[in-house]
Amino acid sequence: MANEERALAALADPTRRIVFERLARGPQAVGELAAGLPVSRPAVSQHLAVLKSAGLVVDRADGTRRVYQIDPAGLGPLRAWLDRFWDSALEAFRAEAEREEP
Repeated sequence: MANEERALAALADPTRRIVFERLARGPQAVGELAAGLPVSRPAVSQHLAVLKSAGLVVDRADGTRRVYQIDPAGLGPLRAWLDRFWDSALEAFRAEAEREEP
């Protein structure tokens, strides 16, 4: 499976998207990410494992806890995939704007 496919599959889950969006604010530990979510800390850890295997997040040890953050390198393939559609849409818009009226 291509990197962008793994990233899209990982982000298809609403809870994982919330966790990922929370990480956009900065690095956080599992407990911080789980606060206010309707799932347990172990469930958040499982969601983070999926995001990590998709290349979207990385973690590091900080004492007895793990701190997660978004992996910019992992976003590259997803961004490139999305940019293909954006480039196509912009080209279609340009062509329409430049089209001469009959």
